[in-house]
Formats: sequence, C-alpha cells, structure tokens
Amino acid sequence: MTTVTIQPTGVSPADVLAVARGTAKVVLDPATIDAMATSRAIVDGIESSGRPVYGVSTGFGALANTFVAPERRAELQHALIRSHAAGVGAPMPREVVRAMMLLRVRSLALGHSGVRPLVAEALLDLLNHDITPWVPEHGSLGASGDLAPLAHCALVLLGEGWVLGPTGERQDAADVLTAAGLKPIELAAKEGLALINGTDGMLGMLLMAIHDAAHLFTMADVTAALGIEAMLGSERPFLPELHAIRPHPGQAASAANIHRLLQDSRVMDSHRDDLAHAVQDAYSMRCAPQVAGAARDTLEFARTVADRELVSVVDNPVVLPDGRVESTGNFHGAPLGFAADFLAIAAAEVGAIAERRVDRLLDVARNRELPAFLSPDAGVNSGLMIAQYTAAGIVAENRRLAAPASVDSLPTSGMQEDHVSMGWAAAKKLRTVLDNLSSVLAVELLAAVRGLQLRAPLVPSPAGRAAVEAVRAFAGEPGPDIFLAPAMEAARRTVSDRDLRTAIEREIGPLA
Repeated sequence: MTTVTIQPTGVSPADVLAVARGTAKVVLDPATIDAMATSRAIVDGIESSGRPVYGVSTGFGALANTFVAPERRAELQHALIRSHAAGVGAPMPREVVRAMMLLRVRSLALGHSGVRPLVAEALLDLLNHDITPWVPEHGSLGASGDLAPLAHCALVLLGEGWVLGPTGERQDAADVLTAAGLKPIELAAKEGLALINGTDGMLGMLLMAIHDAAHLFTMADVTAALGIEAMLGSERPFLPELHAIRPHPGQAASAANIHRLLQDSRVMDSHRDDLAHAVQDAYSMRCAPQVAGAARDTLEFARTVADRELVSVVDNPVVLPDGRVESTGNFHGAPLGFAADFLAIAAAEVGAIAERRVDRLLDVARNRELPAFLSPDAGVNSGLMIAQYTAAGIVAENRRLAAPASVDSLPTSGMQEDHVSMGWAAAKKLRTVLDNLSSVLAVELLAAVRGLQLRAPLVPSPAGRAAVEAVRAFAGEPGPDIFLAPAMEAARRTVSDRDLRTAIEREIGPLA
C-alpha cells in the first residue's frame, strides 16, 4: 500500500492512478492546509463586510444577481448540493469516482477556493475508507465543470445520497458513514460551490485513458508486426532512414518498434530475397507506423493538456492572494473535451487499420498462401471468419463514437451557461473507444498467431514465438473450429495486461 501526499503543487498522473485503481491512502501536506486556511480567512472577511460576491452572498447561475441573507448562506450551500445531485443512469465505475474525488481535493488544496481544510479532509476520509459515492453516468455538460457528478460526491459528505456497495448495489450514504465511524459535515459559505465547480471527472477519465492508450498503442505495433510477419510482408518500409525524412516523432517510434519486432525471424528470412515477392505491401501493412505514429502524437497532445490541467485552479469564483474574489471561466471543459475527442479519433483509426490487416490475413486471395480464414480445413470449418465480423462491427461502433462530443453545446441555466464543453461525454466515450480497441487488437493477435502457426516449420521472430506461446495456452493449435468467445476474451486480457509485452521486451528490449 502506498501513500499519496497532496502537495501545494498538486498531484501527479501516477498519484491519480494509484488512488483511482488501487488502495493508496491520501494525506494533505501541511502546506496545503495552511494555503486553504489563508484563502478561507479571505472569504470570512467578505462575509463580514456584506459586499455581494458570486456564490458567497448570491445565488448561482442565472440567479447570480439574487442576494442571499447572511443567516441563509449555509442553507444555500446545502441546497446547491441537493439540487445539483440530479444525475440519472447507471453508476460510474469506482475508478472514475475515486479519481474525481482526489482531483477535487487537489484543486481545493491549491488554496484558491476559500474552503476550510476540513472539507478536503472529509473527501479524503471517503477515499481512505474506500467509500465510493454513487455517481450516475448522465448529468454533466462540462459547463461549470462536472456539476452533477461532483454534487453526488459532495452529497455523501452531508450524510445524504447513495454510495456503491461491495457488489455494486446502491446503499444509503448515512448508514455507510456511520458504519465507518464518519460524521457528516456542515458546509459554510462558498464551500458547496467549491465542491462542485471543477473539471475533475473529465480530467480523471482523460488521465486514465492516456495511461491505457499508451499501452494499447504499443500493443498495436506488436499485433501489426505479428500480422506483417504472418503475411510475409517486408520489413524495409520500417527502416529508420525512411522515417527520418518525415520527422513525426510518433511515426519514428512506431516504425522502430515494428522493425525491431520483425528481426531474427526465419519467416522473414524465407522470402527476403525472393524476386517474386510483392514490390509493395498494402497500406494496412506498409503505413502502420504512419497511422499508429499519428495516434502517438495525438496522445502526446492529450498528455500535455492533462498535465496543464493538473496544475490548474479550476473553480469559480477564485480567491486571490491579494484578497480579491474574482469570477472566472476556468471551469469550462473545452481543453479536456477537445483532447478527449481528438484521442478518440486517433484510437478509432488504430483499430480501423488493424481490422484491415485481419481481413487481409483471412482472405485466401491476399494472405500469401495461408488457408482461407486461417482454417486448415476451410469449408467444414470457418476458422476466424466471424472473429473478423466482430472486429468490423467494433470498428463501425468506434467510428460513431469518434464523432466529437465537444461540438454539441446546448445552452442551459436560463442562457447564463450558453456554451458548454460536453467534456464529460467526450471523456466517457473515449473510455469506450479504448475498450473497443483492445478487442480489435485481440482479434488481430489471434489471427496473426494463427498465421504464424500455419507457417511452421518456419520459426517466427522472438516476438512471434512469445505471442504463439501465450495464445497457444488458450487457443491451441490450428485445427477444427473451437468455441471462439472464450479465446477472444483471453486474447483481450493478453492485449490489455503486461505479460505478453513483458515477455517480448525480455527478448528484444523495451518498446516505445
């Protein structure tokens, strides 16, 4: 078990993953407590002065010009949380909610939100007791950040709302808090607004997607190389000097991976000097680094955006060190929405080109003397015919999901919030695109390994041998048709986890 300390400078992507997907404990650095106390003192001074400040002494959104009497300002904050916890649909996964809570604490701890330290500590109590609020999937427009999802989290702090039970059932928050020995908190002026005005949900999803995409894009190079090897493709398009003359960094990295994965292969040696061999391979083989490399560069753009957001104060209004409290638009999720949409487009195309290689591997007219559908007895047996159908259906779904959410702004709050980011929707569908990509790559892994097995007695590359060994464990050797669904699920796990990649890297060194 690790401990994540929230510093005055925030947290790292690795910290977010450790908390969201693990059991890391979270504590506040003393300097963050001091920063929060300082900004809270400024809010208390505004309270006593009686001057109108949005969210402190006024209503919210279209009610920003409605003055709220001092004796009702705590009530205002509680009412805000209850009314904004208006989501519907299935609950978001535990990892998303935990990332969201950690990132909200991160923003509060930067000392520009005017909340008492006990508010941040109450959120940490939920994390450290593994209490996950029930956050419905629908409700956020990425307008003033992720208002509804964060309100569902904040409601639990008040001893209200729902939490996820051990098996995913919905439980009353009050009962779960009592069982954990935790007490509800009472909010003071500005604190309810500070709990829900943030991009934390979309940022958490984007950070996890970036981590997952980085691995999947490397595995896309692996499955591409295996497929190229099985189809007796050429390694020459991946020579480094050919990519130095078009210096996109992602392209160079992907080409270097594929070239290295194809070395020391008797399969490749068998046709390297064959004059009858095709002069040029199909685009899905030859252009693999150009597509996967562009996706890698898109990933770097998304990582840059996420890193900037990780050090940003995302709230409204914000408390400045000189005592001013200023309204801001920093809660708008456009940077994250654009990044998530762009990354979804890139990931969808990585899957699309992989499916084209699968189709080529199965086609007796194009797979260079492999049997139809990679079945030694095609006709009675269908081999991987329908696995390609599945991959094609997933590619079609990913194309639909690649349509950008961030262009779908809808005005809300009496036209006060007349342009919204849809960043939550963009990040949520990005997660689906990446999950789908792992399935398409799983089909390519199965097909490529079947092709390499059918090239016996030619010995494949070290990467090919590692892949054959991994896939043989759950799919056996080419032969009569098998129940494919379990093999495809196992192939998905093989693509998603690190075991096959580790085995390959043990033989040829680290992959980019």
